[in-house]
Amino acid sequence: MNEKLEQIYNQAVQDLKEVKTLDDVNVLKNKYLSKKSELSSLSSLIPSLPNEEKKEFGQGLQKVKSFISLELDKLNQQLYLKELNEKLEKEQIDITLPGRNNIVGAKNPYYIVKDEIVDIFLKMGFEVAEGPEVETDLYNFELLNIPKDHPSRDMQDTFYLEDDLLLRTQTSAMQARFMEMKKGQPFKMICPGKTYRRDDDDATHSHQFSQIEGLVVDKNINMANLKATLELFVKKMFGEKRNIRLRSSYFPFTEPSVEIDISCASCGGKGCAMCKGSGYIEILGGGMVHPNVLRMSGYDPDIYSGFAFGLGIERVALLRYGIDDIRKLFTNDVRFIHQFKKRT
Repeated sequence: MNEKLEQIYNQAVQDLKEVKTLDDVNVLKNKYLSKKSELSSLSSLIPSLPNEEKKEFGQGLQKVKSFISLELDKLNQQLYLKELNEKLEKEQIDITLPGRNNIVGAKNPYYIVKDEIVDIFLKMGFEVAEGPEVETDLYNFELLNIPKDHPSRDMQDTFYLEDDLLLRTQTSAMQARFMEMKKGQPFKMICPGKTYRRDDDDATHSHQFSQIEGLVVDKNINMANLKATLELFVKKMFGEKRNIRLRSSYFPFTEPSVEIDISCASCGGKGCAMCKGSGYIEILGGGMVHPNVLRMSGYDPDIYSGFAFGLGIERVALLRYGIDDIRKLFTNDVRFIHQFKKRT
């Protein structure tokens, strides 16, 4: 047995001298140190040896294994460093070459406008609220004075998930939720968020768009308060020279209801192709909160009144920056977004 062990040792010494690459090291590891190697086979024979030979042979076997393992580790380290240095020599970096400029991103105009709108109303004392995008028919329609057989439902083509569950068609759905939360107390709030309607996408329409709902409820609130609030917003958002006008309209949840127009930036209200000769461009809708809406949400309309308004964030962005296609806000084309870098 000792002679066999000596033969393996001598052969290992010879093999170690011939190692040139890391692959050679792996070959010798498998040959001498794997479970199928001759050394492992000799280890399995130890229990069958006479007791007086077991200790001596076991120590000899261990010395051979340790020697081979240690030498292989040394060779592995040496060859690894050698190959690494050779690779680094071949891959030298020419520091005289010009560097590459990284593309610096910019803020999407949608978010620029959204943040500015929210900031303007925060400074006017409004709270910011958020509501669920998956809404119930109760909050999206019924508590807004739109019963199931109301004709105004035809004005909104809705994505229904179940009979009573839908993707909200308007952030107005947050009106009743917020009034329930306030439990008859006065407040001022805005609710920015996504809304959904079955619509064909084109330059001015999208099946997914964003609104900011505004709602004020307190004693002695009137149309003058609504006009003053929106006039201040328009001047802060579009500039001191911009004016607004209110036109009679209809919404089920406000009475009276109005459309709010902003004076055209191109002609200053004189009339041009952009405003179709009217001098004004529609920007949002609003009105006094309908007594039924107040009553259904726990407010006595004989004591409290309020006004509500809703504006489209994308529409404000289009008007603010003269963007001709709403889809540009969603495609994240770096060439388009980069134009707004300095405006962030």
